[in-house]
Amino acid sequence: MFTLAPETKEDLWEVEALYDLCFAPGRTALSSYRLRDGVEPVRGLCLVARNQDGSIAGAIRYWPVLVGRHRTLLLGPVAVHPTHQGEGLGALLIHSSLDEAAAQGWTRALLVGDYPYYSRFGFEHLDGVEMPPPTNPDRILGRALILDGWHGIRGQVTRAD
Repeated sequence: MFTLAPETKEDLWEVEALYDLCFAPGRTALSSYRLRDGVEPVRGLCLVARNQDGSIAGAIRYWPVLVGRHRTLLLGPVAVHPTHQGEGLGALLIHSSLDEAAAQGWTRALLVGDYPYYSRFGFEHLDGVEMPPPTNPDRILGRALILDGWHGIRGQVTRAD
């Protein structure tokens, strides 16, 4: 059993340790991190999942970005501690946070990831949306949070300062 709660500033180092454990050492060199650097995450959508002993078993974060001139959510990273992988915790974090994003009025979400995994959450390949290099265009995925949330949205993904 897991408890979901908004990430707090006190969770920062425990969440960062989870990301370090789950991702390659060079994760912060990825192009998506340049979009996050110095930008506050969307606090109400960044969630932690705590297990019964109170430790963080999973986490998800969102960042505001611009696609062209349109405010968009950048999902990521999402991570689940290796001892809890395969238990549906990643899906719980993704579904819960996307539902909350829609409730808060966000119209679209973007991520860089594996289509076979994220397609089950409604993410699709995006044409005409360009992440900073060296991002593989086949990994740029989006999900509309309202009807036609991606309709007509094209352009470079840039920081939302």
